[in-house]
Amino acid sequence: MVKQHSTKSSADGTALIETDPLLKPYTAQLRERFACYQRFKAEIEKTGGVLGEISQGHRYFGFNRGEHEEETGVWYREWAPGAEALALIGDFNGWDRGANPMSVDDWGIWYLFLPDRDYADRLTHESLVKVHVVSELGGLDRIPAYIQRVVQEGDADFTGQYWAPPHPYQWQHRAPDFDINTEGLRIYEAHVGMAQEAEKVGTFAEFRENILPRIADLGYNAVQLMAVMEHPYYASFGYHVSNFFAVSSRFGTPEELKALIDTAHSLGLLVIMDLVHSHAVKNLNEGLSQFDGTGHQYFHAGAKGEHVAWGSRCFDYSKYEVKRFLLSNVRYWLETYRFDGFRFDGVTSMLYSDHGLEREFTGYADYFDTGVELDAIAYLMLANEVVHTVNPAAISIAEDMSGMPGLARPTEEGGLGFDYRLAMGIPDYWIRLLKEKQDEAWHIGEIYGMLCNRRMGEKHIAYVESHDQAIVGDKTLAMQLMDTELYTSMSVSTTSHLVARGIALHKLIRLLTFSLGGEGYLNFMGNEFGHPEWIDFPRAGNNNSYWYARRQWHLVEDKTLRYQHLNAFDRAMQRLDAVHYLLADENIQLLFIHEAAKQIVYGRGGLVFAFNFHPSESAVDWRIPVPEKADYRLLLNTDDTVYGGYGAVESVHYPWQDVAMEGQAQSIQLYVPARSAQVLVSGHK
Repeated sequence: MVKQHSTKSSADGTALIETDPLLKPYTAQLRERFACYQRFKAEIEKTGGVLGEISQGHRYFGFNRGEHEEETGVWYREWAPGAEALALIGDFNGWDRGANPMSVDDWGIWYLFLPDRDYADRLTHESLVKVHVVSELGGLDRIPAYIQRVVQEGDADFTGQYWAPPHPYQWQHRAPDFDINTEGLRIYEAHVGMAQEAEKVGTFAEFRENILPRIADLGYNAVQLMAVMEHPYYASFGYHVSNFFAVSSRFGTPEELKALIDTAHSLGLLVIMDLVHSHAVKNLNEGLSQFDGTGHQYFHAGAKGEHVAWGSRCFDYSKYEVKRFLLSNVRYWLETYRFDGFRFDGVTSMLYSDHGLEREFTGYADYFDTGVELDAIAYLMLANEVVHTVNPAAISIAEDMSGMPGLARPTEEGGLGFDYRLAMGIPDYWIRLLKEKQDEAWHIGEIYGMLCNRRMGEKHIAYVESHDQAIVGDKTLAMQLMDTELYTSMSVSTTSHLVARGIALHKLIRLLTFSLGGEGYLNFMGNEFGHPEWIDFPRAGNNNSYWYARRQWHLVEDKTLRYQHLNAFDRAMQRLDAVHYLLADENIQLLFIHEAAKQIVYGRGGLVFAFNFHPSESAVDWRIPVPEKADYRLLLNTDDTVYGGYGAVESVHYPWQDVAMEGQAQSIQLYVPARSAQVLVSGHK
């Protein structure tokens, strides 16, 4: 990947104002947040900068091979400043809490060396381990903070595992090249556990064999994996993390995850990880909460350390060891597993003291008031610096619903350094529109304005629906449009007005969002073909059923059902960008709009998009302006029978006419049936 560095910079973080003059009244606040970042930077420069001690905690803490007094062995270290005593326990010493006590230094770092001469045959690959922590809570057996493997014993108990395979994974493939400036990022969001059709937890191996080929065949160039980090509660979707350096063992081993990523690379897919640094599970048995007996080791003390909506703990980003833990975590996943980047979860929650809960961001003042968390902003700036220094080709994406200015601008400008931000307002808009108005009453200009309304100079990932819109209690786009007829009327031999309308609008909404909403696009697995079920993980309320925690791939493979048509359309839509580099073109040209006729025409990436949203009136001999004096040909027609349409369009070639229209010197005429769209390309392309 080639990245374009910012041409703007300032010593005080105010270069953002050059891009957005409306930030000028907040010059002092921009300087303040940049100064906080600079203080953090100055602190870590003393120990080697972002590639020094601050991002190498995993090579020091936890279990690492090394030497002591000319002997080889294994070091185990733990930061626990509030603890009274620590002792390493495990099957290697019969779980004897008195066998291996640890020493402590002046910084609250506990340490122990296990020489090979005594432990080489006892502390071995897959040995089970915990650390006994004596504190004001009494004596508790805890899982080491930097542990790289955790396994579940029985129904509930999680235990650390010493992971040191004698034959480490041998990588076979390099990551595919990706140019962020000239290519669109097309993300397939996936959850390994629910990616299989069987009513069970899927595995890394099954995902590698069964799902990756599907994603590559559809034409996506990135897969985003959810729930990779260990989490005790499966139904948390992986967002209540307990062990930040451990791969979730319910899906398989670290080596099997590496094989998945290696295979993805061989298929031309980048692999992006859903990274949760916004909060942590509050469980004592599995997580970091009160690890050293205090409530303020890794997290804020008191109420500030409790996330009231999520029931989790909030990190204190001002602390050096917390930054070392999290920044090392960023580097660890990039280097050890060769992830190609991250979607940072819950960024809004990090940016504001009230976590952005029940709050509308209506003006610039909301981004710079006293509730802004400067330590969190500085941490995110550092995290992005680590990402892009460790791997200049890596991608970072922010999940923020507030619209914080500069989120996806370089840190040297005073931005937070993300490459992309999720366009979170788009799915909310579509849901609201579908619930409140029939498509006959849609305002086409409003929809166009919504999809194009984004911060200038910041790349966005557009989407109609992610996993959030597929969770039980909500409805996917297909369910919003077709409801129960998804179960009864999807046969190709069945006639249903609701299904015909739903399939037509499913394609139009996705194509409009794909082509207008951002510089990247995201889809959650199965939604591309209108998967009929929501997501509901096994829990007491559904008798611990896996019925809704899986994907019914047989539906799209059944040639008697209409799901195949939506799947074929999604493949064709991805190809538009793969061939014509549509999403990388920031120049969108509105060519024509007619509210009463429900028509809109625009250009992007050298293509012309003509939409007829009218529910019943086809556009016959429809004259539309085009930007070039050239004949145009049909690239994609949503009404094609292969995409579940009626196949009413016969012509695929449209000669240009010397008839001026809407500011263009030339135009063409075409036939676009009701509730359909066409994508055209000139003969010059």
